[in-house]
Amino acid sequence: MDISHRKVSKVVKITDKNNNPISNEKVHVVLKNHKFLFGCGAFETIPYINMKEDIPFKKLIEDGMEKWLDLFNYGTLPFYWGNYERVEGQPDEAALMGAAKFLDSKGVTVKGHPLCWHTVCADWLMQYDNATILKKQLDRIDREMNAFKGVIDMWDVINEVVIMPIFDKYDNAITRICKEKGRVGLIKEVFEKAHSVNPNATLLINDFNTSVSYEILIDGCLSAGVPISAIGIQSHQHQGYWGREKVEEVLDRFSHFGLPIHFTENTFVSGTLIPEYIEDLNDWQVEEWPSTPEGEERQAENIKEMYSLLFANPLVEAITTWDFRDGAWLKAPSGVIRADGSIKPAYETLMNLIHKEWSTDEVFTTDENGFVKIDAIKGEYSLEVSGRSVNVTFDNNDEEQITV
Repeated sequence: MDISHRKVSKVVKITDKNNNPISNEKVHVVLKNHKFLFGCGAFETIPYINMKEDIPFKKLIEDGMEKWLDLFNYGTLPFYWGNYERVEGQPDEAALMGAAKFLDSKGVTVKGHPLCWHTVCADWLMQYDNATILKKQLDRIDREMNAFKGVIDMWDVINEVVIMPIFDKYDNAITRICKEKGRVGLIKEVFEKAHSVNPNATLLINDFNTSVSYEILIDGCLSAGVPISAIGIQSHQHQGYWGREKVEEVLDRFSHFGLPIHFTENTFVSGTLIPEYIEDLNDWQVEEWPSTPEGEERQAENIKEMYSLLFANPLVEAITTWDFRDGAWLKAPSGVIRADGSIKPAYETLMNLIHKEWSTDEVFTTDENGFVKIDAIKGEYSLEVSGRSVNVTFDNNDEEQITV
């Protein structure tokens, strides 16, 4: 599988403190952080940062956080309005800020999810008319993006808009304004607000609907000048793996926009699959959902193929495993670690792909003039020579030669 677009060649000149070339010396080149975003839901970071000393599951959470950080460089934090601001005017900023700053301090890119969604919406919005709801939605975007600027500069601005105006499971404020404004109208409002607050932020539209309806919606948004930075595609596969053919077909259809593609919510279960007759995954309610040895092997195999297909596509910039630990959404065995914290084959598969097969850890030797050519996966590196090290970034730029 061709991943040459994930690599870069650089000529590095190694010198001493007096700028004299260091000749015929070994240079140990180690990738410290991928440019590509290998992500996961980082919801457990919140209890990790805010938990008390005497809680019974403290060690379990601490151990999980260590495993999380060993594997991923990108995390999604929950900003569901109905949970984030249960009482109007009292957002849970402190808890989310602590989690976001902790991840940022570990070199993890953080995304907020989502700023606008009809599900898990704030019930107190229902007392207002549509004009007021829209104003409060835009004010909410302004507040969150300003508060977290510099810590979170990537956001799912709006979530699942294809279904939003026709969502009929229960009345909610966001469906009301989407019906009135139309899909493109509401998207334009929230994206323009987000862009005005942080012009340098990465702003995503995100949906589970990968049909032509989503394509038409994106096309309409771009025609209307909506500043979409990247296309978010959900891939919850509780009913079975999409398969190579569908993965490639989805990539082909959404690539024609020329925008970066993020697989924002990727899920494979390692137990019984949800029957195909279930249309809404949320309708699958079970007391327990065990992982099985056969299911765990299937999960690992599916992850290996799908991640490889996505990593090979030049437009894909991020993949997020949605559940880190079994038993999260729908009680599904959809994590890469089990509920007790033990690692699954899926974790080992991702570790091998991200930190071995798609990584760089090599020793090169400088020539008589101190030059060394390095072919490496794009990212942040440590270069060690004679016991001393320096950090450099290898990426696509015009700088073919670097002096360190």
